Amino acid sequence: MSLASSRSPRRLVIALSIATALSAGAAIAQDATSTAQPSSAPAKTATLQTVTVTAEKRTEDLQKVPISMTVVTSEKLEAFGQAGDGVLQLASRAPSVYAETSYGREFPRFYIRGLGNSDFDLNASQPVSMVYDDIVQENPILKGFPLFDLEQVEVLRGPQGTLFGRNSPAGVIKFESRKPTQETEGYARVSYGSYGTANAEAALGGKLSSNWAGRVSAIAQHRDGWIDNEYNGRKDSLGGYNDRAVRLQALYKASEDFDALINVHARWLDGSAMVNRANAITLGSDQFVPGFDRDKVAQDGRNKQHLFTWGSNLHLNWHFGDLNFASITGLERATTYSLGDVDGGYDASETPAKAGLGNRYVTPFYSETADALPKDRQITQEFRLSNDTAERLKWQVGTYYFDEDIAIANYSYDTLNNHVLNGWVNQSQRTKAWAVFGSADYNFTDTFDVRAGARWSHDKRDFKAQRFLGFTGPVGPLASDPTDSRWSGDLTATWQFSPNANVYARIANGFRAPSVQGRINFANSISTAKPETITSYEIGFKSTSEDNKLRFNADIYKYNMHNQQLTAVGGATNVTQLINAKKTEGYGAEFDLEAYLTPNFYMTAGGSYNHTELKDRNLAVAPCGGGCTVFDPLNASGNALINGNPLPNAPKWIGT
Repeated sequence: MSLASSRSPRRLVIALSIATALSAGAAIAQDATSTAQPSSAPAKTATLQTVTVTAEKRTEDLQKVPISMTVVTSEKLEAFGQAGDGVLQLASRAPSVYAETSYGREFPRFYIRGLGNSDFDLNASQPVSMVYDDIVQENPILKGFPLFDLEQVEVLRGPQGTLFGRNSPAGVIKFESRKPTQETEGYARVSYGSYGTANAEAALGGKLSSNWAGRVSAIAQHRDGWIDNEYNGRKDSLGGYNDRAVRLQALYKASEDFDALINVHARWLDGSAMVNRANAITLGSDQFVPGFDRDKVAQDGRNKQHLFTWGSNLHLNWHFGDLNFASITGLERATTYSLGDVDGGYDASETPAKAGLGNRYVTPFYSETADALPKDRQITQEFRLSNDTAERLKWQVGTYYFDEDIAIANYSYDTLNNHVLNGWVNQSQRTKAWAVFGSADYNFTDTFDVRAGARWSHDKRDFKAQRFLGFTGPVGPLASDPTDSRWSGDLTATWQFSPNANVYARIANGFRAPSVQGRINFANSISTAKPETITSYEIGFKSTSEDNKLRFNADIYKYNMHNQQLTAVGGATNVTQLINAKKTEGYGAEFDLEAYLTPNFYMTAGGSYNHTELKDRNLAVAPCGGGCTVFDPLNASGNALINGNPLPNAPKWIGT
C-alpha cells in the first residue's frame, strides 16, 4: 500500500499508530508464547538482516551511514513490479519520493523533498540524479530503464554534492544490478493480469571458467490497448505497450588483487505515448467531471511511441595492499520518437461532424505534436583511489569526466489537414563537465565519528536551436553557451550513544548546472536558467532493537535553495520557458521502520512530511490562456505572482 497526499496528515498518524500498536501487541504475544512453551521446544526466531549499501562508494552497514536513505530490496521490487509498472513504481514507495511523467513509460521525473523538475523537453536536467551501476543517467529518456534482476535500490535524500556532484541537489537514486558469481543460479517469473498485462522476467548466471563468471537477465512487459477512441470508432486502440530489456554481464577475477566487470544492456519500447483527456476535471475542483470514463477518449490526433537505448560500462578494480584503485567507464546511447494528441480531444470546428459525442471532448484548438531524439550519446569516466576500510581514517579521492552530445527535433502537425507537418524545430546540445573530489571519515573515538568531503566541478554547455517551419516562420539558429564552476561538499558528525543507536548531524550543499530551454515551436527566443544552489541541514537517528527484530530510522531537515530552476508553461501563447526563483525554503521529517512483529509476520513502514515555499516577491508567470480560476494575485502585466506558493508535484504527506 502506498499513498501520497497534500491534505491528509491523519493518514501518516494512523500508520504510525498501527505500527506502534502492532509492535506492542507482538511483544506481548511473544512473551506469552515463550512462557507457555515447553523448555524442550525451541522457539522459532526471525531477525532482520544487515543491509549493506554503497551510498558513499564504499560497502557499509546502512545503520552506520549518516545520510537519510531508504533501501528498496529485491523482494520489494518483485512485489511492486508484478503489475507491469516501470521505474515509476518507486513513487511514494519511500519517504519524500514522488514521480510522474507526461511521456508514458519513457520519461520519468522524480522529486525528493519536493525538489524536482516538471520540464518535459528532452534536454531537461533533473535535480534528482539517477545512477545505474555507478553510471549517471543524465538524459530523462535514459532514466526510464526497467527494473529487473536488481540487488537493491538506494534512495539518498538531500544534496549529494561530494561523491555525485552536479545535478544532485535533491538527492540520488542508485540502482544496483545482481552481479555474476561462480555459483550457478537463476530464476524465471511469469505473471498475467487484466487488460492483457503480462510480465516475463528471467535471469541465469554462473561459472564460465575458473576466472570468469557471467550473468544474463531479461524482461518483457506487455499490455493490450484498452482505451477506446470514440472519435474514430476504434476500440482498444490506445494505452498498450511492448517493453523489452536485456542485460549481459561478465566478471573476471584471477586473484584478490584485480577484478573486471563488463556490462552491456539495451531496451526496446513500442506503444502508446501519454494519453491525454480533454475536459476531464470539474472547473474549480480536483474531481472528475460527471460521466468520466477512463477507458474512453475522443481524439482527432495520432498517438505512437518508439524507443531504443543501449549502453555498456566497464568496472576495473585494483588492490595494492591497503590501497584500492577503481576505474569506471560508461557509454549510453538513445533514440526515441513520441507523438501524441496533446489537447486530448477534438477541435471545436469539428463539433457538427461529431455531435453525437456531445461537447465534453471539444477543445478550442488542436495540438498534435511529437518530440524526437535522433541522437543521445553520453560518455563518462571516473577514477577513484581509496584506502582500506578497516583503518580508523578512511579516505578517497577521485576525478570525474562527463561528455554528452544530443540532438532533438520538435514537430507539430495540422490535424485538420491530414496531419501534414506544420512545425519543425531542431535543437543540439553538447555538454562537457569535469570534477575532482575527495572525502575523509575519521573515528576520533569508538563512539564519535566525523565525515567531510569537497568537490570542485566545472560545467560547460553549448546549445543551439533553429526553427525551419511554423509559427512566425524560420528563426535562428539561436545559441546559448553557459559555463559554471563551483565548490560543493558536506560535513557530518555521528555520535553512537549505544551499541544499537546513533545520532548524526549533517550539513551539505549541492548545485544544478545551468539549463537551456529551446522549445521554440511557439516562441522566437530561448531561455537560460542560472545554476541553482542548495544548503541543507539534517539531524538523524538510526537504531535497531537489542534482539534485532526492529529497525527504526528517522530525521528532520531544513534547506534553503537559491536561484531554483523552474519551468513556466502556459499563457495564451503556449510558451515554455525557464525561470529562476530567488529563494525556496523547505523543511520536514522522515522515518523508515522494519519489524518482525511475529516470527512469521514482517512489516515495513515509512512516511514523510515535506513543506516547500517559494520566496520571491517579484516572480510572476503567465496564467492559463482562459477558462480557469487564478487564485494568485496578478501584477500590472496580468501575470500571476507566485510568492508563497508550494512547489509543484510536492506532496506534503507521503506514507507507505
